[in-house]
Amino acid sequence: MNGINRTAAAALLLALPLSVAVSAPALAASPPPAVSATAPAASRIDLPRPTGPNAVGRQLLHLVDQDRPDPWVPSAGPRQLMVSMYYPAVPGTGGPAPYTTPEAARLMLDGHLPGNTVPTEAVTGVGTWSRSDALPRHGRFPLVLLSPGLKMPRTELTSLAEDLASRGYVVALVDHTYENTGTTFPDGQTLTCAAICFTPPPDGPAVIEASRAKDMSFVVDRLTDRSHPAWRYAHLIDTHRIGIAGHSLGGATAVPALATDARIRAGVDLDGTMYYPVPAGGLGGKPFMMMGHPLPAGQVDTSWTDGWAALDGWKRWLTVAGSDHGTFTDDNLLLAGLGYPNPTSITPERGIDLTREYVAAFFDLQLKGIPQPILDGPTPANPEVSFHP
Repeated sequence: MNGINRTAAAALLLALPLSVAVSAPALAASPPPAVSATAPAASRIDLPRPTGPNAVGRQLLHLVDQDRPDPWVPSAGPRQLMVSMYYPAVPGTGGPAPYTTPEAARLMLDGHLPGNTVPTEAVTGVGTWSRSDALPRHGRFPLVLLSPGLKMPRTELTSLAEDLASRGYVVALVDHTYENTGTTFPDGQTLTCAAICFTPPPDGPAVIEASRAKDMSFVVDRLTDRSHPAWRYAHLIDTHRIGIAGHSLGGATAVPALATDARIRAGVDLDGTMYYPVPAGGLGGKPFMMMGHPLPAGQVDTSWTDGWAALDGWKRWLTVAGSDHGTFTDDNLLLAGLGYPNPTSITPERGIDLTREYVAAFFDLQLKGIPQPILDGPTPANPEVSFHP
């Protein structure tokens, strides 16, 4: 969650180059003092191995909403989205799934490292565990929608997406066009951040969160269309078990998605201020989990305190000691691989492990009905994680 109150957060939105979350941005606007922007990658970067029993497949979807003009660039025509679909797969099938495209990688590096000379291959060469066009495993699985932070590409949540798929979920990881450094489409065009990335809309960031909720509902529409689903493996999806999670503004998007779409049953906010507030009457009893980094003494994110009080269903508020805003994504791992010092007291790998473990436990409980004692309170195995009373 944001490390200061909502009024100050809104004031800083213009100044920050990355996310609505105003604590520690995931990839610094300028390099850490002791490290040059041209620091070479220390070694090949590999994502942590998924922890579930399934191999992981990945396919890319290009979706076009003919009924909705793009909210940020109306002249572009209908709203277009790129979605990475992750799913339990047959081992040994499919080919390597690249982390991102060269153009998207270059834009991400250039956007975060002024004077960047880090080779694009340092990011495109990140090792993933999913296989492109792998054959799907037989079965029906819950669907989890994932949304990244503002000005962050969907790839920041690749580790989480792969892990959920390995544990028996179909995952739709969505790029919200014109809201990140670069989204590459099948024709090779890469669309970059529009003005919305730098200047909040007149009604504030809540408008972005509400727009993303519409994106997510459209993705559900297309994936669950009985006559002409957008994905060839749509039969894998159990349409009665759908959840949503995200990071930063993408995590906050879970609130309007749950509030406006009856099909989405449970949500997780990873360190995102909820500018679109939890309704005063709650979320219709839908379960909700908030997981974030600790706030400095005397600082508070009132969207979390107010939202916590308004939630009317099963709920958890977890704080991870020693974490920062990037802990809940791949970002700190990428920074370390590029030669930057770790900005937190827990390792990037540990941050990814904890994020995966608690997000999977939440969905295992809420979408699969499997008891999860880890969500009942603190555990000696995870001393970093505390529970809000």
